[in-house]
Amino acid sequence: MLKAIRNLLLGACAIGALAGFTAHAGDLEDLAPYKMLRSLQYIQDSIVLGDHSAAEMQRFMLGAIDKRLRAADASVFDDPRNVDAAFIYAMSGGNPETLSYLADRDIEGNFDSRVVDALSHYLAGKGGLMVENLEKAIPEYRNARIGPYLYLVLGNGTAQQDPAAAMKYYDWARLTAPGTNIEEAALRRSIALATRGHMPGKGFAYSLSYARRFLTSPYASQFADVFVELAVANYGEQTEGKIQEILGFMDKPRQREVYLRIARRAAIGGLQELATLASQRAQALSDVADAGPKALANLYSGLVGVPSQDILEAVKGISSIPDAELSPRDRALRQAATVVAQEVLRAPDPESLTQASDSNIAPQITAGEGGPETGSGESPFAAPASGAASSAAQSEETQEMAASEASPPDPVLDAFLSTGRSKLDEIDSLLKGEDEK
Repeated sequence: MLKAIRNLLLGACAIGALAGFTAHAGDLEDLAPYKMLRSLQYIQDSIVLGDHSAAEMQRFMLGAIDKRLRAADASVFDDPRNVDAAFIYAMSGGNPETLSYLADRDIEGNFDSRVVDALSHYLAGKGGLMVENLEKAIPEYRNARIGPYLYLVLGNGTAQQDPAAAMKYYDWARLTAPGTNIEEAALRRSIALATRGHMPGKGFAYSLSYARRFLTSPYASQFADVFVELAVANYGEQTEGKIQEILGFMDKPRQREVYLRIARRAAIGGLQELATLASQRAQALSDVADAGPKALANLYSGLVGVPSQDILEAVKGISSIPDAELSPRDRALRQAATVVAQEVLRAPDPESLTQASDSNIAPQITAGEGGPETGSGESPFAAPASGAASSAAQSEETQEMAASEASPPDPVLDAFLSTGRSKLDEIDSLLKGEDEK
């Protein structure tokens, strides 16, 4: 109760301050940068907690802080809080050139050159170059205001080379900044590393923490993607209870979306039992009017029947699904499965040792995970709350679809097609043996 009252009062103060900023933009030049940064932090934390309407205010605050930092007198940075504000601003989506601008004009030594150099490399996309120096400097900032941010940056920089060390940095970042956008990012990235490092126990623990706090974050769809990878890779009797516990924090549309994504991954991977189970649960969570999700559930459950003895029924089932109920990517997936089925059923050509050829394989598609093309096509995970956000999402989707023509093939779809080819080869070998007899 006290925590709720405290958050309400902080929110009211921040909203009042922001209203004052907007109404008296000219007065910002007299406001200490660290005070402005507090409002930015509140806005960013509000966004990951579900207030997507604050995105516009975040852009305004980033611009206002940038102007204030560049116009500030050098004496302003005699206060360590303002130096920290400049560092945090740079790590919170601010203009990276502003930090270099301030550091170049620092004649008093207020800016730690080790941190400046590390962030300059990181923000320039050269994170691997800053790891060693930042690892040496970070113990001094463990309990400082910029500590959680630096640990998050260090985790990002070491994630590829040393996932175990990166997870430790993420742990420290989220434990020293609970309930913030720092914790949200650290949890989401830790789940991905735990999945990649075959550490399901940690992965499910991180997923549970995320589901409890950040399901309304704009980045929750990314969480859904990595959670599906974790669930599919480690599905079994021992993990079933953990998956159900995590899904218990979601409403029906979100649960259905997760099951559809699991069904798609399992269908492409040839995991028949899991694809069927996930499809059935997605159907059970669909209302009568939810034609789209039901169609997808039927598609994914039908796909796994293609390489089985029920191939005719499977093809009949997936072919009966209206195109309007499927996304372009799922239509291409159905086409690929249909072609494989046709090749399995086609009579052997005595002139050839194999019936599978490049001309018989359906065009390959890209399958970048996440976004509206995965699952139901209308993901309930952090749907854009404003028209501007929706337009931006549609624009990004359009760019991804345009780029798909030249992008690399989908590895999971390639695996599905390769499985089909191998089955054709086996059938050819058997038929050839019969002919020789």
